[in-house]
Amino acid sequence: MNTTLRRCSAALLLSAALAGCVNTTAGGEVGVKRKQFILLSEQEVSTMSAQAYSQELQKAKTAGALNSNAAITRRVRAISERLIRQAPVFRQDARNWQWEVNVATSPELNAYCMAGGKIMVYSGLVEKLALSDDELATVIGHEMAHALREHSRESMSQAYAQQAGLSIVGQLAGLSQGSMELAALATDVALTKPHSRGMETEADTIGLELMARAGYNPQASISLWQKMLKAGGGSGPGFLSTHPSGQDRIAELQRLIPKVMPLYQAAKK
Repeated sequence: MNTTLRRCSAALLLSAALAGCVNTTAGGEVGVKRKQFILLSEQEVSTMSAQAYSQELQKAKTAGALNSNAAITRRVRAISERLIRQAPVFRQDARNWQWEVNVATSPELNAYCMAGGKIMVYSGLVEKLALSDDELATVIGHEMAHALREHSRESMSQAYAQQAGLSIVGQLAGLSQGSMELAALATDVALTKPHSRGMETEADTIGLELMARAGYNPQASISLWQKMLKAGGGSGPGFLSTHPSGQDRIAELQRLIPKVMPLYQAAKK
C-alpha cells in the first residue's frame, strides 16, 4: 500500500473511530458511563451472534446435551426471566430483543450471553458449585450485562480496527467481503476470547444491579466468586481467567453492594 493510500485509510479509520465513541447503555443506579469504541452495526453483530448461537445449540442437541436436565433448565429460565424484566433499566430496546435461554449439559464451569440476548448456562456451573438461586442470578446477570453493554460488538470493532487498511473501510461501507470472517469472530469473541478488565468490571457492576432489582440478594455475588476462586485453586476457572483478579473483584463488589441494597429491599417488599 503506497503512502497516499495509507494516509487515506488512516484518516477514514480515524473518522470512523471518532464517530464510534458512544455509550451503549444508561448508567443505572451504579453509574456506568465509559465511552465505547464501536465501528460495526448492532444489527450486523446481533445477526452473526444469533447464527453462532444457533450452531452451538445444534452441537449440544446433536450430542444429546441440550436442555437434557429439566430441573436445571427450569431454574435457569425462571431466574433469567426475572433478570430480563430488569434489562430496560439499562436499555429500553432490550424489551424487543429475541431473548433465548438454554442449558448445555457439560462439566464446564461456564455461561455466556451473546449479543441480542442469547443465553447459555453449562450444567457443571450449577451442579459442581451447588449454586443457590441468588448465586446463579449473579452469573446470569453478569453475562446479560456483557450483552446489554455490547461488549462483543465493541471487541469485534476493536479486532476489525486492528486489521487497518482499505479492506476494512470497504467492509464498513457495506461490502459483503468478510461476512464469514465476522461470523467466525462473533463465535470467537463470545466463547473463547476474554473480555478486558474494564468490560469485566462493568459486567459485574451492571449484573449486580440487575440481580438486586430482580429481588436476588446482592450479597450472594460475594459467595459466588468465592466458590469460583476455590474451584480454580485460587485463580478461578476459565470463566474467571480475566482481570480483575478474584480478590480485587470481590473488594469492588463489596464496595458497590450498599448502592444496590435499597433496590433489593424494595423488590422484596
